[in-house]
Amino acid sequence: MIRLFLPFLFLLLTLSSRGQSYQVVAVGFYNFENLFDTLDTPDVLDTEFSPDGTRHWTPDRYQEKLQNLARVVSEMGTDLTPDGPALLGVAEIENRSVLEDFVRQEAIAGRNYQIVHYDSPDRRGIDVALLYQPKYFQVIGSEAKTLDLDQRDGGKLITRDVLHVAGLLDGQEVHVLVNHWPSRRGGEKATRPLRNAAAALNYALADSIRQLHPNAGILVMGDLNDDPVNQSVSRHLKASPEKEEVKPGEFYNPWTTFFKKGIGTLAYRDAWSLFDQILVSESLLARADDRYFFYKAAIYNPSYLVQPMGHYRGYPYRTFDFDEYISGYSDHFPVVIYLVKPH
Repeated sequence: MIRLFLPFLFLLLTLSSRGQSYQVVAVGFYNFENLFDTLDTPDVLDTEFSPDGTRHWTPDRYQEKLQNLARVVSEMGTDLTPDGPALLGVAEIENRSVLEDFVRQEAIAGRNYQIVHYDSPDRRGIDVALLYQPKYFQVIGSEAKTLDLDQRDGGKLITRDVLHVAGLLDGQEVHVLVNHWPSRRGGEKATRPLRNAAAALNYALADSIRQLHPNAGILVMGDLNDDPVNQSVSRHLKASPEKEEVKPGEFYNPWTTFFKKGIGTLAYRDAWSLFDQILVSESLLARADDRYFFYKAAIYNPSYLVQPMGHYRGYPYRTFDFDEYISGYSDHFPVVIYLVKPH
């Protein structure tokens, strides 16, 4: 395994119950909700997000969307670490270009976010990606894994790839799998096998990582289009809501407790769902003196991210209310976890 040790700047967190100081890193995920450029790209279903399209997606609106998202990311996780997310998975971005525009935004430019991105075969052109701060994380490899899915009509579902990024977090090997699973369009039950297959692919990738790198930490993150209690997550990914029940080769899901309390990251027909999740491998749960381990999880939902008016009042403050531009942020709240190491 490649080992690289660099100087790091961390906030020291004191846990009052133990009187111990810790190095802290935040890891986040955010569905950017249709971060498209303004170009009508050939062979991509993005015409609605162009100046002459149904959304009248102008350069001014695009720039405002970038600024809004950058404000959110600049504040996520800063309650425990001033640099915010060292790693940030994102979904619903059109291409690398929009991410390059995003990381240059004034609110976050000083973090020097770098980009790992591959174009996926999704017909709308939307992809997933990983942003990382190089002072915390060094990439040692990445790949996009195709999600090969059969539909009931015998055809193939063309959807987002699973992004696998391997790297060193302060010298500690960590693998990140970034996802945006198939939607529930057509009904939750009818589309359930698609998300179960996506979960199975993630589990297989994680199992392969464990075989080659038994001590590595693994994070599965994304918009899963399923809740923590659905079988894709709980059964196929073997994600448990109880740390004590997580066995080697399984995951801990800190979001189940939120969901059972009625707390979510998106809403539909006055019901909250928690599709945005970060799952933590068993190897990142045990306390250690020389390694990062899981501390806690949070949904970032300050009042300004809650829509104050319109059809979606009380929901995450989205960019459009139907086709009316309302200059919001995203129809999802972002999520963040904190990893700590004794200092």
